[in-house]
Amino acid sequence: MRFSFTLDATDGAARTGRIDTPRGAIRTPAFMPVGTAATVKAMLPEQVAETGADILLGNTYHLMLRPGAERVARLGGLHRFMNWDRPILTDSGGFQVMSLADLRKLTEEGVTFRSHVDGSKHVLTPERSMEIQRLLGSDIVMCFDECPALPATEERVAEAMRLSMRWAERSREAFGDRPGHALFGIQQGGVTRALREESAEALKSIGFEGYAIGGLAVGEGQEAMFGVLDYAPAMLPEDRPRYLMGVGKPDDILGAVKRGVDMMDCVLPTRSGRTGQAWTRRGQVNLRNARHAEDPRPLDEGCTCPACRGYSRAYLHHVVRAGEMIAGMLLTAHNLQYYQDLMAGMRGAIAEGRFAAFEADFHALRAEGDIERL
Repeated sequence: MRFSFTLDATDGAARTGRIDTPRGAIRTPAFMPVGTAATVKAMLPEQVAETGADILLGNTYHLMLRPGAERVARLGGLHRFMNWDRPILTDSGGFQVMSLADLRKLTEEGVTFRSHVDGSKHVLTPERSMEIQRLLGSDIVMCFDECPALPATEERVAEAMRLSMRWAERSREAFGDRPGHALFGIQQGGVTRALREESAEALKSIGFEGYAIGGLAVGEGQEAMFGVLDYAPAMLPEDRPRYLMGVGKPDDILGAVKRGVDMMDCVLPTRSGRTGQAWTRRGQVNLRNARHAEDPRPLDEGCTCPACRGYSRAYLHHVVRAGEMIAGMLLTAHNLQYYQDLMAGMRGAIAEGRFAAFEADFHALRAEGDIERL
């Protein structure tokens, strides 16, 4: 079975469809929980699947440093290693090299850097990134790219974009012919329309199974991000998946889907869960707040997650304040369930041609805020 994408319905620019892979189908629009180091923190793989997630994201940079791609390959690949039998997307490692590594040196060939874990020296090139992702066995592989943090000068953004396009061509060649696996190109260009267009044309001339929109959610703000998304998705092939990298908050996700994005990922729901923050239909709830200390009601009465089915706000407040591990487990499970419910709601709304009404209801309920305190 080969990798394929089917577009089932559209409502304005919003799209719903299906990505088929040998390891299963991915319903779009899709949110990918982040399993950086071969684990979605505080969750068992089967629990992640129960939320409705069709695909996870793994991180090339972290896995190459620990436990090492060659070791993962010897142990049967990333799916077996982490006990997840559904699709996995791995990022290229480029963003983490730029943001985490010490003493990095960027050249046309690639990036030389020292590990933030133990200081060991490494070289990451488009060819090595493709090799690592092949060893991991991911279903969707990302091109190696450079993503400068914003704000940056247009000259700096253009330089990084053109280097990324040369690296995309090398990534395509190094990826080779791998039936059932897909390589995604990454559009760069910051918030400059002409650079985004140049990048899209370069990627289309190379040819990829899917296309990502990179270089956003890196400090430019939601208004600027939506400004780019008003035109960037349409620059990419209509018959291929479009993936917005590193996004985001629920209203970011809704706005991205409205503008034609099919896939997203973000650490926010899991990271928030470990710090006492819950995402609900009414917005964000801080379980550390004293108002919850004697509240017997569920976090969200419309949610089917374990936290909402079996525990009160008072209990969640207690375990968060006490620093108990179950707090992160329950709130992460809730947040991931909320995100997947949001995606399912948008898929249904697009299929039925009522996305505008869905969007209006989403914002109206959030504007009301959390339930009144007792």
